[in-house]
Amino acid sequence: MSIRKDFEKREKSFISSYGCLSSESRGRLRTDEPCPIRTVFQQDRDRIIYSNAFRRLKHKTQVFLSPMGDHYRTRLTHTLEVAEIARTMARAMRLNEDLAEAIALGHDLGHTPFGHGGEAALKEIYLQDFAHNEQSLRVVDVLENHGKGLNLTYEVRDGILKHSKGFGDIISVNPEDLACTLEGRILRVADIMAYLNHDLDDAIRSKVIRPDQVPESCVKIIGRTHSERARTMMRDLIFSSKVHDGELCLSLSDELHTAMITLRKFLYENVYRSDQVHKEFVKAKKILSELYTYFLNNEEMLHKGLVELEMTACYDSSKSNERIVCDFIASMTDRYALNLFEEIFFPSPLV
Repeated sequence: MSIRKDFEKREKSFISSYGCLSSESRGRLRTDEPCPIRTVFQQDRDRIIYSNAFRRLKHKTQVFLSPMGDHYRTRLTHTLEVAEIARTMARAMRLNEDLAEAIALGHDLGHTPFGHGGEAALKEIYLQDFAHNEQSLRVVDVLENHGKGLNLTYEVRDGILKHSKGFGDIISVNPEDLACTLEGRILRVADIMAYLNHDLDDAIRSKVIRPDQVPESCVKIIGRTHSERARTMMRDLIFSSKVHDGELCLSLSDELHTAMITLRKFLYENVYRSDQVHKEFVKAKKILSELYTYFLNNEEMLHKGLVELEMTACYDSSKSNERIVCDFIASMTDRYALNLFEEIFFPSPLV
């Protein structure tokens, strides 16, 4: 028996009937030779970690653009915090933590430079329906591995696509929004738990808000420190979720749900839409808009950029320049976009 088969057998002894067994995955887009050591979800996790898109996350904005301090979150550290929360809750609920981790590590691979400011820019200049969760799926299906994609399992791809909620329900009741696995549904909640917690932390660190401005009801219920808040939110989901009609349904207590909604509203009004953050996003949108227009009209420079990001093999003559430029822009890191903008639009002094 291979190590993988032995582990798949052991999974059946510790994963509950509500979890997704590796051996029962719906499979990949293309048939792969099974790994003798790793399960399919462990393979997916590794494929994501070794991808170019994952490495680029370290230079993509979470909330604060180009922060001077080393302790501010980036899109990569956000991803790692989401993965840790998702793994902890999946383990406690006897679900497949490898699957939860793989979805978490891949959920933001399609996020634009400059955070949601970049996403807003592409909605305006490319397509109103542009969404980073759909772009993340495009990254793992098409853009990575020189156009071959990562060939991930159905369950991981589904979880990546359905992780995003915007300002919607923390736990959706709309079947169309629900991932096909509980692990995918846990990721959706872990994502908001992570950003509510660390965005508040970074906002206080940056002095965009003061600790005494945070609603007292949130502090009382969720906690005052990062560790208190994380522990409270995870514990509440774990113990509030119940079996109903033979299905394990994720749930939060009314008290915590109200506190999380209140905290999210506070962050939107006082951090994400604050003058300090918003004015930087306006600059970012201007940069991406200028770059988008430039590359639409300069195929030689576009080809050069695609070579640098190892994306030239992703396209054939059927793809429009708009789609190609959108992929190129979305794949950029903050510093890559800033350097390109300076190279293209800043005058060079004569030597």
